[in-house]
Amino acid sequence: MTKYLFEANYVGDGIKGLMREGGTKRRDALTEALNSVGGSLESFYYAFGETDVLGVFDVPDQAGAAALSLMINSTGNVNVRLKPLMTPEDIDEAVKKTPSYRAPGQ
Repeated sequence: MTKYLFEANYVGDGIKGLMREGGTKRRDALTEALNSVGGSLESFYYAFGETDVLGVFDVPDQAGAAALSLMINSTGNVNVRLKPLMTPEDIDEAVKKTPSYRAPGQ
């Protein structure tokens, strides 16, 4: 499973829905959505300022994460951004690779 950091902002009717339903119901809705793609919620927090909600979840594959992001964003009530998270061991594997690359202008 891949872990993803998610950041989300409520927009328009999404804010009204949050105010009507409360925070735990919205967390439960995300948990249910994650279950539908074989994922699970690790952490979920509300904040204020630039980001309304953030947390971490696990999803088995990129297609499931993309499907979830597309579905949530398509409502127009929430703008969600996902960032795949890597372990230190993932970075250990990455630094063992030697990709070929030419910088611009060289």
